[in-house]
Amino acid sequence: MAVFAQDRPVTLVEGVPAADPAPLGLAAFALTTFLLSGHNASFIPDAVWVGPALFYGGLSQLLAGMWEFRNRNVFGATAFSTYGGFWMGLGIIVVLADVSKGFAAGLAGANLTNGLAWFLLAFAIFNTYMLLHSMRVSTAVFFVFLTLEITEILLVIGFFNLSHGGTAWWLHAGGWAGIVTAAVAWYTSAAGVVNGMSPVPVMPVGAAPIGRIGSPMPRRAEA
Repeated sequence: MAVFAQDRPVTLVEGVPAADPAPLGLAAFALTTFLLSGHNASFIPDAVWVGPALFYGGLSQLLAGMWEFRNRNVFGATAFSTYGGFWMGLGIIVVLADVSKGFAAGLAGANLTNGLAWFLLAFAIFNTYMLLHSMRVSTAVFFVFLTLEITEILLVIGFFNLSHGGTAWWLHAGGWAGIVTAAVAWYTSAAGVVNGMSPVPVMPVGAAPIGRIGSPMPRRAEA
């Protein structure tokens, strides 16, 4: 396409879309969710999830979100960038709690569980409207957000319960719900990889409950 700037023509070249970053973002989310949820369910040791939270669930997912902006996919960019920030934020809280006496003192006792409950509640609010709009993507993506919503709500209840002297039952339930969330996200990631390498879909992701389908995230068509 040619346009004119003052007295000379300028040619604008439409860039080639980047490869689909959704499988990377979903895989990063799935693995980190699995590790933290395994800890919440009490079968994975504490703190092993912190490194992946910072660099895989955090940085890799944030980068996937930036590439979704390049591909003009507002839904994918918002989802991946937000949860990339979620994992980096959660990971740095744990790091600071270990290395900073002042930070640790501010999160001592019930303040820690109460703070984590509010942290997760804030992201559950974000996840609620993303859950509603995921219905325009695919069934698989909708189930990622649905299981994540259940996980976050259970964890919010669990941490508030612990901050008031309750048992860890709700927290363990949230951990097992997170394992289901990770499994669904891994499946959706694998579908994005395999279907992107095949001329025909191999792993079904299901039609969008309402609206159109993406693979696996919606993408605005190039002009």
